[in-house]
Amino acid sequence: MTRHVEVAVIGGGPGGYPAAIRAAQLGKNVLVIERHKLGGECLNYGCIPSKALIHTANVVREIERAKEWGVDAGPVRIDMAKLQAWKASVVDRLVNGVGQLLKGNRVEVLWGDAAFRASQILEVRLRDGGYDEVTFDHAIVATGGRPSDLPAFRFDGARVISTKEALELPTVPSELLVIGGGVSGLEIACMYAKLGSKVVVVEILDQLLPGMDPEVVRLLGRRLERLGIEFHVRSLAKAWREEGGKALVDVDTPDGPLQVRADAILVAVGRRPNTDGLDPDRAGVTLDGKGHVVVDRQMRTTNPRVFAVGDVVGPPFLAHKATREGRIAAEALAGHAAEADYRALPSAIFTDPEIATVGLQEHQAGTQGIRTAKVPFAAIGRALAAGDSDGFVKLIVDSSSNALLGGTITGPGASDLISELALAIEMGATVEDIALTIHPHPTLPEGIMETAEAALGRAIHVLNR
Repeated sequence: MTRHVEVAVIGGGPGGYPAAIRAAQLGKNVLVIERHKLGGECLNYGCIPSKALIHTANVVREIERAKEWGVDAGPVRIDMAKLQAWKASVVDRLVNGVGQLLKGNRVEVLWGDAAFRASQILEVRLRDGGYDEVTFDHAIVATGGRPSDLPAFRFDGARVISTKEALELPTVPSELLVIGGGVSGLEIACMYAKLGSKVVVVEILDQLLPGMDPEVVRLLGRRLERLGIEFHVRSLAKAWREEGGKALVDVDTPDGPLQVRADAILVAVGRRPNTDGLDPDRAGVTLDGKGHVVVDRQMRTTNPRVFAVGDVVGPPFLAHKATREGRIAAEALAGHAAEADYRALPSAIFTDPEIATVGLQEHQAGTQGIRTAKVPFAAIGRALAAGDSDGFVKLIVDSSSNALLGGTITGPGASDLISELALAIEMGATVEDIALTIHPHPTLPEGIMETAEAALGRAIHVLNR
């Protein structure tokens, strides 16, 4: 069967389905080609299921800590089968919602694997084994990415697992080794530590969360130790073997060789783009040295009729970045003056404590023309009342204009609080604007207002520098 559409979107994940919906809103005839599940990696195997499990782990931790506040609920028992069923129900509801949104916007879904055959022709291998040919005016590549493994630690889905399998384990592993001290590895490490696992993290670089503000990483390290998580930086997991019903892993550390026993080995060392089998060269679409699709600020590839968005175009690997890029691509192909601007792109890490950033960070800023203000959550009444006062709000400010250039929040509610700073940067707000905005008391966002006041030398609840 041969069909023609105005816009063919390859992939129905957090980049693809918003691109399809936005293009349909702009009057285009749109077809989404999806080989697996709507919602992509994020909704099915990443953002949503991980946050459902992390939420549960946080509840377990709160119940255990509640004894400090006079509430003794007794020992916590985890029914992993029921927890996994609840997580699956959340995912299913959202996947079904994506399907309804596409249908409601008159976007057709074709189930199969797409590959380019020419600059404006796709061949789709259907689930039943047949083939369709799709010609298009414009295409948007939103095929995403997948976890990378290591030569000595190839995924087998049983002993050596990716984040996908880590979120689907039928039981809580008594011992878990995490190779990779980045975002995904540490989120899952914190989660399983709270559910009762003994967790060891191995990171080859000099610090956990490479590239993150070292002050944040130091605080995180203290909290990891409090959770009983053992971590080793500048360390290399070399090989593993089966012994006594467990994996025995050889690790080189600065203090000498180490052997770690584990029920599961989570490899969380990065992602690779899903361009295999896409045959982009047949459409004149260029890839970089790592296999990512090369795009301009309008997400247009070297073929002016083909766009690409999300993980397939490279880091940072953030679902909300993919969603924005999908909207940009849809608007650009419709003739709108849309283009990517990452100056106010926030990120959130759901470790313990949470970490969220936007814009310029202190270790990136240098000292010329920049000043930094910081207020700890220990000075914020709501944080103390909730028994969670580790962490701080840090603002990076232009010394001459007082414009907000960036912010880092680590501590309670960081993932929710960061949006205020993202909005401030997007609007070109100054710290004076933030300081003059009355924040309700007692709330965590008061920490943002107080830090803005500190940047102006007039904070009330901390001593001014």
